Amino acid sequence: MIRTATPDDVPVIHTMVRELAEYEKAPEEARASEAQLREALFGERPAAFAHMAVDEANGEPVGFALWFLNFSTWRGVHGIYLEDLYVRPEARGGGHGRALLTELARICGERGYERLEWSVLNWNRPAIGFYEALGARPQDEWTVYRLTDEALTALGSAG
Repeated sequence: MIRTATPDDVPVIHTMVRELAEYEKAPEEARASEAQLREALFGERPAAFAHMAVDEANGEPVGFALWFLNFSTWRGVHGIYLEDLYVRPEARGGGHGRALLTELARICGERGYERLEWSVLNWNRPAIGFYEALGARPQDEWTVYRLTDEALTALGSAG
């Protein structure tokens, strides 16, 4: 049901990223091209990794997890940051999301990583319920900050 993504999966990953952006009500923000995803996942120096959830009946991809390594100075080891977890609506409830997270947790254990982290939109109650049922807990004491576009450029060019 779960396998490591291959370069041949890039088009479907790209399509599912767009589907996720639609679901999250931000389609205009999903600007990554297939070429960018291919380079990030399979280039000379991969920056991210992906796993595919596959329908066992027909072998078709129905979801994916895209992740990268982070590092905890407090724990002194890497962890996984899950950038995207997506299962197509028609496949939800079939165990694919849980299987993807189980694989990432297995990788953490195998490699000595001590954290598996991700973000979820506050309004996404189905996802929050799913994550909490797995034992995940929100980090309420932290607020995510982000610099992009003009603010990032302005700060980067400040003398």
